[in-house]
Amino acid sequence: MRKSWNVKQAKSWNKCLERRASLTWPFLLTLCSFLNFCRSPFLKELVFARTQGHPPLHPTSIVLLLCLRLLLVLLDLAVVSHNGAFSRCSASLGEPISSEHFHRAVNVNDEDLLVQILQGGNVKVDVPNKFGFTALMVAAQKGFTRLVKILVSNGTDVNLKNGSGKDSLMLACYAGHLEVVKYLRRHGASWETRDLGGCTALHWAADGGHCNVIEWMLKDGCEVDAVDTGSGWTPLMRVSAVSGNQGVASLLIDAGADVNVRDKDGKTPLMVAVLNNHEELVQLLLDKGADASVKNEFGKGVLEMARVFDRQNVVCLLEERKKKQMPRKSSLRTPGHHSPPSQVRQSRR
Repeated sequence: MRKSWNVKQAKSWNKCLERRASLTWPFLLTLCSFLNFCRSPFLKELVFARTQGHPPLHPTSIVLLLCLRLLLVLLDLAVVSHNGAFSRCSASLGEPISSEHFHRAVNVNDEDLLVQILQGGNVKVDVPNKFGFTALMVAAQKGFTRLVKILVSNGTDVNLKNGSGKDSLMLACYAGHLEVVKYLRRHGASWETRDLGGCTALHWAADGGHCNVIEWMLKDGCEVDAVDTGSGWTPLMRVSAVSGNQGVASLLIDAGADVNVRDKDGKTPLMVAVLNNHEELVQLLLDKGADASVKNEFGKGVLEMARVFDRQNVVCLLEERKKKQMPRKSSLRTPGHHSPPSQVRQSRR
């Protein structure tokens, strides 16, 4: 670990950078702007306008236009200086360090500045930003793996939650950052943690739709049929309601998710998929054994729901599936089938 710079060294470095920037950058930018302006067809038209029968602009006007162009360049330089090197040097060395500087370093993925601030010891590693997110939550959500490692090595709590009850693992799962997910799991993050709505990391991973993350989570022992406390939904129900992602649904079902599970209103994943018009997911659920004859607590079945909500494509799919199943039922009654009495009488005659 490097030693922290003292105030004298910090001020000296600031002055050096300011002197170099004040002398070098304006000159270079002004020169580039002047060369670009001289090469522009606009200036050629001003100079050679007389050859086309039009009077050229007065030289004073040309000088004023050039000065205006240079002024705009200098204004751009001032903005760059404010957000660039000067701001960073003053924030990291000259001015008192605050949590705002700390979170700014995380947002822009500045490893050196983050390490320097942590070494200074003026900011707590778990201090939240104005949205209630810790630095680890932000780094996990953005997929900044190196920053995640730096923060964990400096003692951040991987199980802290934000205002809605989400932890860093949930945010990483939703965003699809597999390396961050693995690292957090190795350092104590739990699959059992739930947010304020009772959702687990797998619920949020299902919403995110990243199959590689979900596949690893299931192999790592994540509960496939965890039920939230709000609607009584499993991750498969979330897929049926939100994205309709067939790949995610297949992974969950192959891992043992119940295709006929019911929520608090008696709805199944098939019903939820029908209500949200996920035609391809409806087909997949039927192929995986979803029961289309089940009714919710109000006595409504899947086909009736599809008709009420005008899901014509799903209605056609369900009716076609129903027709395919009917011959099988009639064939099962064939061995015990008897001719009607009228046919027997006619045959006797």
